[in-house]
Amino acid sequence: MFEAEAFSPHETLAAALIAHAAGGDDGSHDLAHILRVFRNAMRIHAGEDGDGRILAAAVLLHDCVAVEKNSPLRAQASALAAEKASVILSELGWSEADIESAAHAITAHSFSAGVAPQTLEAKILQDADRLDAIGMVGVARCFYIGGRMGSGLYDPFDPAGANRALDDKRYAIDHFQTKLFKLAEGFQTETGRRIAAARDKGLRDFLAAFMDEI
Repeated sequence: MFEAEAFSPHETLAAALIAHAAGGDDGSHDLAHILRVFRNAMRIHAGEDGDGRILAAAVLLHDCVAVEKNSPLRAQASALAAEKASVILSELGWSEADIESAAHAITAHSFSAGVAPQTLEAKILQDADRLDAIGMVGVARCFYIGGRMGSGLYDPFDPAGANRALDDKRYAIDHFQTKLFKLAEGFQTETGRRIAAARDKGLRDFLAAFMDEI
């Protein structure tokens, strides 16, 4: 119950869902990630409104199916998670409408899926999840995933990719330009955009310092 209490005021729901929250052994999509996304979501929810119960369930189950970043199924990961979440919430007695709302939020949260969020809860979850990909946590996750995928840190002869094609599967630092710097432009809520702007600056400051050191 101690873990569930961290998800206050939805600790009762969390107690029922934590066991399903994070599949696999990916430390960038573990329970710590779920909790950070929950806190981001609750912060945005406080400024934007929406249904907190549906949002909390969507956060807790948005990564309930584990798919590696380099898997050919990556673009389907959020849809697979939504399918599994629908079964879980149905077993808890949720209404069909609420299940559909949570499932849509889960499906639409993923950058890879390319699904536009249609509800406020979906917009908040997408923003909350993307906030965890930028800022200093985003830096840590970028290099963690790069190591997990067997990537190098950077091209020693052209680290900024001035005269080569960027390849974030080969060099972790390339991920800043291929994806991370693009995220702040796509936030769905005003509260999310405000938080993202500060984290995006931290991300850019980090890259500048990194390039200076190497």
